[in-house]
Amino acid sequence: MDRPESDFENSDERIASILASFAGTALGPGDDPDSPDLADRAAAGRVSGLSTERADVSEVEYRKLRLERVVLVGLWGSGTLADAETSLRELAALAQTAGSEVLDVMLQRRDRPDPATYLGSGKAAELGQLVATVGADTVIVDGDLAPSQRRALEDAVDAKVVDRTAVILDIFAQHAQSKEGKAQVELAQMEYMLPRLRGWGESMSRQAGGRVAGGAGIGSRGPGETKIELDRRRIRTRMARLRRELAAMAPARQTRRAGRRRSAVPSVAIVGYTNAGKSSLLNRLAEADVLVGNALFATLDPTVRRAETADGRVFTLTDTVGFVRDLPHELVEAFRSTLEEVGEADLVVHVVDSAHDDPEGQIRAVHEVMDGIEGAREIPELLVANKADVADPAALAALIGRHPGALAVSARTGEGLDSLRERIGEALPRPRIDVDIVVPFSRGDLVSRVHEQGEVLSQDYLPAGTHLIARVDPALAAQLTASAGGGEPTRP
Repeated sequence: MDRPESDFENSDERIASILASFAGTALGPGDDPDSPDLADRAAAGRVSGLSTERADVSEVEYRKLRLERVVLVGLWGSGTLADAETSLRELAALAQTAGSEVLDVMLQRRDRPDPATYLGSGKAAELGQLVATVGADTVIVDGDLAPSQRRALEDAVDAKVVDRTAVILDIFAQHAQSKEGKAQVELAQMEYMLPRLRGWGESMSRQAGGRVAGGAGIGSRGPGETKIELDRRRIRTRMARLRRELAAMAPARQTRRAGRRRSAVPSVAIVGYTNAGKSSLLNRLAEADVLVGNALFATLDPTVRRAETADGRVFTLTDTVGFVRDLPHELVEAFRSTLEEVGEADLVVHVVDSAHDDPEGQIRAVHEVMDGIEGAREIPELLVANKADVADPAALAALIGRHPGALAVSARTGEGLDSLRERIGEALPRPRIDVDIVVPFSRGDLVSRVHEQGEVLSQDYLPAGTHLIARVDPALAAQLTASAGGGEPTRP
């Protein structure tokens, strides 16, 4: 039964639970505190005490985020109170990942956002008092704000106001490492920035028409574009350049994918909600050393590693960017080229945090993003409930029961990984051509490829070469036939 409004708007217990849910989670079990990458991430965090005055000297409303001491604001609308609190906990984790310190939380019961100030004038005034009391310099709203709503709310609370999308974009900007990743994030930021440019007073306007400024029409017209229009033109020019750069990077990625297809190496894409343990699972399956951190969006650039099935067949594992509820459409569009790795896979391993309060919500959020990737939902999907070692046994059993074929594993302890390798091997496409052939000793490279890419049924050694009975793909079968003299492969 939902609690009445009076029990949640100012509940110290609720606020404490939300604040405590993410406190001290910079590293988790199995994370390496001495990792150079993690050390670099920590060094790149926000500096305590850095000024973020709203009335800084700037000609554009969009400024580089410098989140420090923040208050979180959310609305409880059509869903349950538990859903609203879960969303606020996630926003708190996002804020921490961006480098801020969360001081307080405000949750308002409201059917729909106020079109003027998002919260309504009375609640906005109350929020202003709370910000002044706790000494916050920034308000983060758990939702998307229209430019007019953000400006009105800033004026009402006399503090910097950002929305959920701005925080996610800021995190991506901090974590992007590759040239392509940085270009994708910058393009997303430009998309977000363009409709939010704002002038600071009449001094910015260089053109006017009709009765402006109290009737001053004649003589008030400027000679050309306004400063905002110039800024918009510069942003559009930069966006066009970024799109050209990203398009120029696409052939190299397509060439790598084509090379993997030509070699008939099956591919597996790991997808899932952010911080579900995708990178940890890749490290376990591929014996890799990809950066692992108990933080949101620790992985932005796709990582491809070599792994083997339980029966020794080689396949590639691709670790992709984590998804999140209401992932900004600017990011989805900017990272579409990266997400193509999912659409090209032979199998999708969907990792879900089985210890999370709402794993079903995470699954839905991932599927919503995958719906926008061409061909992604047509690929076989294997649901993997990670963190089984810390999940509630009853909740884990219920999750597995709701998703027939799902598998419980723990990337930290190794529980269930052998079963996962077997399931991956069963789901991946198998070679279709049977060969019975003698490969000359001079072509040991082909024998090695048969072991990596095919299924070796038997192998022995004859004076003329290595006798193989195996199943391989058509391209490799043709090369084996050519190595044996060009005739049909026959048993000696």
